[in-house]
Amino acid sequence: MKRSSVKELLHSDKFLQEVHVKGWVRTFRSNRFIALNDGSTINNIQCVVDFENTEEELLKRITTSAAVSITGTLTESQGKGQSVEITVTKLEILGDSNPDEYPIQPKKHSLEFLRENAHLRIRTNTFSAVMRVRSALSFGVHKYFQENGFNYVNTPIITGSDAEGAGEMFHVSNFDTNKAPLNEAGEIDYTQDFFGKETNLTVSGQLEAETYAMALGKVYTFGPTFRAENSNTTRHLAEFWMIEPEVAFNDLDANMDLSEDFIKSVLGYVLENCKDDLAFLDNRLTQEEKTKPQAERSEMGLLEKLNFVANNNFKRVSYTEAFDILRNSKPNKKKKFQFPITEWGVDLQSEHERYLVEKHFKCPVILFDYPAKIKAFYMRLNDDGKTVRAMDVLFPGIGEMVGGSQREERLDVLKAKMADLNIDEEELWWYLDTRKFGTAVHSGFGLGFERLVLFTTGMSNIRDVIPFPRTPQNAEF
Repeated sequence: MKRSSVKELLHSDKFLQEVHVKGWVRTFRSNRFIALNDGSTINNIQCVVDFENTEEELLKRITTSAAVSITGTLTESQGKGQSVEITVTKLEILGDSNPDEYPIQPKKHSLEFLRENAHLRIRTNTFSAVMRVRSALSFGVHKYFQENGFNYVNTPIITGSDAEGAGEMFHVSNFDTNKAPLNEAGEIDYTQDFFGKETNLTVSGQLEAETYAMALGKVYTFGPTFRAENSNTTRHLAEFWMIEPEVAFNDLDANMDLSEDFIKSVLGYVLENCKDDLAFLDNRLTQEEKTKPQAERSEMGLLEKLNFVANNNFKRVSYTEAFDILRNSKPNKKKKFQFPITEWGVDLQSEHERYLVEKHFKCPVILFDYPAKIKAFYMRLNDDGKTVRAMDVLFPGIGEMVGGSQREERLDVLKAKMADLNIDEEELWWYLDTRKFGTAVHSGFGLGFERLVLFTTGMSNIRDVIPFPRTPQNAEF
């Protein structure tokens, strides 16, 4: 008999038909009522066992997280909270679960405890909801780009370049760490290594994506990236996923148009297709906010924040205009900002970005034309010589969500900027070639996928929106 999913059965009206379902026991009460879940939905289906005609030994094996196969009749539920239930005619235990040893009991657990059991935390309502939303967001990303003429490009995970110039990269080597050969200067001789040069795990696929955009026109990457930053904050991971489109002939205005349309489309897809999970996460966040001091509570619920972004036009503001607004703001004048706004050219912090979005403009904001000294070498220099065609998209509750720019397409300007920053031309000769052969205006942006999942689910720690987080001193599982 064909197996149905719990999600299908909960939306079915084919009563009195025989159905077959498999899943895991969430709870078993009164030796009669099984709450069964198979991962297809956050909702359980109630399965009613005739305990008088069921072997006692079998009933004892129906424990939390046991895997079971159930055949029975789909009927209208007589109890509250569900529209249908299954009257069980056949029950088989597929996999036992010892209740004395199983760590994820049906009670409230701390998120830290669940991180320590990351292989089992997916069996909780919170994490199953988060990961279904993550899956839907991923599909929404590909759906948007594929429907808008983009080509999906798989850029290298192992690279010899540092796109961001940050230097915080994981080294890749085939040397025996205790016997690495040295050159005449006493340094490790990477010419003898597997790739013949020093290589690292990538922090971005942008530079390689640019080369493909200059032939295919519209491309995007969506893959794992790595940063060896020794940070234990709630917003940093050592391994994370990046979404990076690059488009030939797009200037900064077109880049801002693309980022806004993309974000609204992806959030709209999730709002439409993850209603049950988002409703659960919205309620979870509401309950969590009640435990905080009044001053620290968010002014918007989860669904309200998602609709706030999906249904509002993004305000576009230059860095200079934003700087003036912040410098003259009450929080700055009353020294309420942790990082005071004093001199033009400072890098804005999350508190400043959130003030612009949540207090001043009351809508998502795109800041553009940033000071050159706080942005990367590849961003196009403006005619004023001190700002670049950079952009950041700011969200409520989180600050920066997207960072991008119009890329510097002029060979002489790009080489001068690299020289100022001591970036070796020989290391990026192939990148400079794209400015020699058919150069053109082009733009792109990067969006950290986990940060988007964090915003969409209302979770407070980025370690809780990726299946197995990689952080300093933690590579378990």
